[in-house]
Amino acid sequence: MTEPTVPTPEPLPTPQDAAPTTPAPVLPSVSAPTTPSAPVPTQPSTPAAHASAPVPSEAAPVPPTQPTSTTPAASESAPVPGRRARGPHDAFAAVRDEVAKAVVGQESAVTSLLIALLCRGHVLLEGVPGVAKTLLVRSLATALEVDTKRVQFTPDLMPADITGSLMYSVKSEEFSFKAGPVFTNLLLADEINRTPPKTQAALLEAMEERQVTVDGVGHKLPEPFMVIATQNPVEYSGTYELPEAQLDRFLLKVELPLPERDVELEVLARHSRGFDPRNLGGAGLKAVATISDLDAAREQVAAVQVAPEVLAYIVDIVRATRQSPSLAMGASPRGATALLSTARAWAWLSGRQFVTPDDVKALAPATLAHRVSLRSEAEIEGITAHSVLTTVLNSVPVPR
Repeated sequence: MTEPTVPTPEPLPTPQDAAPTTPAPVLPSVSAPTTPSAPVPTQPSTPAAHASAPVPSEAAPVPPTQPTSTTPAASESAPVPGRRARGPHDAFAAVRDEVAKAVVGQESAVTSLLIALLCRGHVLLEGVPGVAKTLLVRSLATALEVDTKRVQFTPDLMPADITGSLMYSVKSEEFSFKAGPVFTNLLLADEINRTPPKTQAALLEAMEERQVTVDGVGHKLPEPFMVIATQNPVEYSGTYELPEAQLDRFLLKVELPLPERDVELEVLARHSRGFDPRNLGGAGLKAVATISDLDAAREQVAAVQVAPEVLAYIVDIVRATRQSPSLAMGASPRGATALLSTARAWAWLSGRQFVTPDDVKALAPATLAHRVSLRSEAEIEGITAHSVLTTVLNSVPVPR
């Protein structure tokens, strides 16, 4: 079954058309997660079926009649059209299809966000303006039926503008905590490198501890919680480079490239048919998965087996980055644990209960590239972190 990953009603480009720089190793197998998720006992042939391709057993009821007998595990009663996916694999395949109704040609970025959600991690998106970074996050929040907030980072943004602060009430004559925009499920930190380090650091506790402390009192963040930060790779005037300590907090760094010609043509075709990125409901996007689906998926990911040989392979890759003559700083043990987590999630999305060396190699660039630092002489010679990682992956023996 080699169908494209995004089986939307309109003809969409194949995943190969959108091979970005960072997640390129992920893209060739984007269709893999969809195919293995078919062998669910009660699922017919297509794992990501939605309203345009109804399941044969559900074809009889008319839309007003909810087929409750075919969705015994449904935990929500939200009045959305169509049916909800019945298993974690089906749910994540349906989320990918739903996001594709609004975002074209960014299948690798969608997969990376799903991996980060499964691993309870955060993502740094890098791309020029206008490549659907904000639309991608909003579409994902709609498909998962979770809350999302967007913060535009500016040089005058204060930490309290993100975390919240104490407000004095004249009526009660006491201070009370007013939560900031960080209290959400998906926080879009737009152009995070445009705000000073003091404000950037306000996110560190939230990203690592999943709480914020105001006036000595800790306030837990909702679950799930993920920071999706963006930065412009072209314009560096008036920006503050993220320190290594904060870059290390991001599970993945994903580069969003400019679209290929046929992808851009499909974008214009959708807009000519009336697509409005500010009205996702009008584009047909709806909730197809729930937080309970995400929790169930996380439990299954935690059960994915990793052989001792694969663990040793991950360690050898990380240690090889510390010995590379082109790098001033290699990946830390946190990078090794991050690579283990992302490889596990990718194996689960691919329909397997075990991790292979190919899973590790596929996720290594997006997981480790932002955790290493190039020597100045290597930068002068035009060497990049991705080229160094490619050399490392080719030099480390692959377990058989």
